[in-house]
Amino acid sequence: MGGLTPLTTVDFPGELSAVVFCQGCPWRCRYCHNGHLLPARGAGRIPWLEIRRFLAQRRGLLDAVVFSGGEPTLQGALPAAMAEVKALGFKVGLHTAGPSPGRLRRLLPHLDWVGLDIKALPEDYPEITGVAGSGEKAWKSLELLLDARVALQVRTTPMPGMDAPDRLDRLARRLSAAGVDRHLVQERRLASRR
Repeated sequence: MGGLTPLTTVDFPGELSAVVFCQGCPWRCRYCHNGHLLPARGAGRIPWLEIRRFLAQRRGLLDAVVFSGGEPTLQGALPAAMAEVKALGFKVGLHTAGPSPGRLRRLLPHLDWVGLDIKALPEDYPEITGVAGSGEKAWKSLELLLDARVALQVRTTPMPGMDAPDRLDRLARRLSAAGVDRHLVQERRLASRR
């Protein structure tokens, strides 16, 4: 794992949570807040066993564990880790940009809440992520989550230059038409230095 925040009140609405940061992301958004987590391997790796021990000691003190990144859905062991977290009595949250709807589908039985990063309209994604077809995957993940009726918050952190009010208004209208009732536009922050 790429990092651990032992206590947060903002990463899973209404729940005291720990956040487990997963290493790796298939996209290269120039304004990524967690740029140090983009490579598949990072310097500050924390073994899962150490995180699990920490969580076992926090039963009764924390409500939930959120898997974030990088992009957590890239982790092949994520379904098993989520099952372990559930067995410890925690709710499970996920922060994802939705690059892999198929992997996300396998996580649905474990999820209590998802914060989905929808960056823009699908056609604008390649300019943001550097990856063709990335917008279609993200919006397919949105559709999957809406169909599954998982508690969901859609967040948009606009890329500089793509943050004009008319663009954001078009995005908000399209999300509303898709069935999104919780959409948050976030301000871009400087990259994290964990």
